Amino acid sequence: QLQLVESGGGLVQPGGSLRLSCDASGFSSDYYVIGWFRQAPGKEREGVSCISVSGSKSVYSDSVKGRFTISRDNSKNTVYLQMNNLKPEDTALYTCVASRVEHKEFLVTIDSYLPWSHWGRGTQVTVSS
Repeated sequence: QLQLVESGGGLVQPGGSLRLSCDASGFSSDYYVIGWFRQAPGKEREGVSCISVSGSKSVYSDSVKGRFTISRDNSKNTVYLQMNNLKPEDTALYTCVASRVEHKEFLVTIDSYLPWSHWGRGTQVTVSS
């Protein structure tokens, strides 16, 4: 059974940076796209980014494009989310997600949480001065 564990959240000032990590275990021989969702209090869950199994393809929400970068190290079964130029509106619980795919170049939509079958517990990011 695939398990996802996030780390790297914390308190940072506006304009600062954080790097989130998602450690995955229990892959077996299946391919999984890994992504990030976030949810702020009183707001709907929002897809942030996801990356293909090969790492060659990724997608970002408009709200983070140009500021966040997703990457993965398959030798470590870890996905990273580098977040730069953080804004107060980035404050949220960030959750790592996974979806099984048939090909290592496939991506999964981040416009809906429905295709994502595996969820971590989340790590809190707070951007405040």
